[in-house]
Amino acid sequence: MRTRDALYINGQWRRPVARVPVSVLNPFDGSILGQFVPGGLDELNEAVDAASEALHAWQKLPVSARTDGLRRMAAYLEARLDEIADLLVDEVGMPIRWARPIQAEFPIENLRRHADLAESFSYVERTGVSEVRRVPVGVVAAITPWNYPLHQIVLKVAPALAAGCTVVLKPSEVTPLSAYLMADAAHAAGLPPGVFNLVVGVGMDVGSALVEHPLVNKVSFTGSTATGSAIAKVAAAKFKRLTLELGGKSPSIILPGADLKRAVRTTVARCMINSGQTCTALTRMLVPRKCHDQLAAYAAEMALAMPLGNPRLSTTRLGPLTTRQQRDKVLAYVVTGDREGARRFGDPRDLPNGLPDAGNFVAPVVFSEVTAKMSIAQEEIFGPVLCVLPYEDEHEALQIAESTQYGLAAAVWGASDAAAREFALHLRAGQVDINGGVFNASAPFGGFKSSGLGREAGIYGLAGFLEYQALQFQA
Repeated sequence: MRTRDALYINGQWRRPVARVPVSVLNPFDGSILGQFVPGGLDELNEAVDAASEALHAWQKLPVSARTDGLRRMAAYLEARLDEIADLLVDEVGMPIRWARPIQAEFPIENLRRHADLAESFSYVERTGVSEVRRVPVGVVAAITPWNYPLHQIVLKVAPALAAGCTVVLKPSEVTPLSAYLMADAAHAAGLPPGVFNLVVGVGMDVGSALVEHPLVNKVSFTGSTATGSAIAKVAAAKFKRLTLELGGKSPSIILPGADLKRAVRTTVARCMINSGQTCTALTRMLVPRKCHDQLAAYAAEMALAMPLGNPRLSTTRLGPLTTRQQRDKVLAYVVTGDREGARRFGDPRDLPNGLPDAGNFVAPVVFSEVTAKMSIAQEEIFGPVLCVLPYEDEHEALQIAESTQYGLAAAVWGASDAAAREFALHLRAGQVDINGGVFNASAPFGGFKSSGLGREAGIYGLAGFLEYQALQFQA
């Protein structure tokens, strides 16, 4: 059993005072995977004070000195790659075939990518009599989710540190063990005390206090739209800078003339990745009405054939959901879809023999004959559930695609890239895949509407941790 009984504050491991250990559960069988001792307001205040004290010296270092630290962190994590992949399979429940490249290798690659970006970034330019500088925003509160824990930590911590900011990380208490690896890496890399701090808390107390703390200059949050809205209200009152990566209900629009089978196969795969616990999952498939029944049946055939089981097996495509609460939420949405009159393919409780009763498993479900006003077409389910919605023409397809509060991601399938691109230009979505386009870690990541504020990844994420400062000279 993995046990972590200390927090990382001001370059030291600090044991919280009078705290009761909290168990981290394995979503496969409900067993205790590990324990951690949470911090409280005292530890949080110490961490923010340390970050504030360290800020001046850290931001004055040459960029190369900061990026060398990121590369040392990457090297430390890479040396423990097998251990990290195993931990994330157990902590999240994502099958090993995906967890190793996505949950373990990709974050390490992103640490190095941000080091390279920071060194090539232009921090100073001239315009007229002014020298325009990009300077660190200050102390950053990084609050991260449980579905891609290490990846989301790196996506915030790496650009913040590279930009010259100091960080207090508050990870999800559902998947905190992988966050300790980041603190191990920072310590092994020899980052100066206070530059990176880890405070793991339970409930809203620590997170809320971190957002409200007067020495925190920026909040970078990934999670639900409801929580993001609450954070935005607090931050707005104190003019804190914000990056919010929130919910999604991403459409996959299949236009007439597209390669139908390829479009359906890819949509199903991208809906079901991480058992649907992905904010960019393509959870709404929009199809021409005349081929609705055919494509819905094909989607169901694809989804229901995905091997569901032990995430440690290389043959498994769908593992358990990360928490029992999430499993129950998804099952409730399936009941809602039935009640709303959608046609259902698959039984979410039809599980293979031999799976542990305490596991958080939900079998894949495809709903057809879904209308845009149904709850299952409007709300983020965050599970292995695909909705198929018919449309009459491209005008209606656009209306349906834009009918939700979200605008994080989308996919468009057309007879040509040009045709798909033309449709995509009308979508208010932060990222749009054209005819199966793949994820680009250097492109901006974030959404329109209630999917958030700001962008992460690439130079766009780095810029989010910098402020403009103009020095005016005599003409």
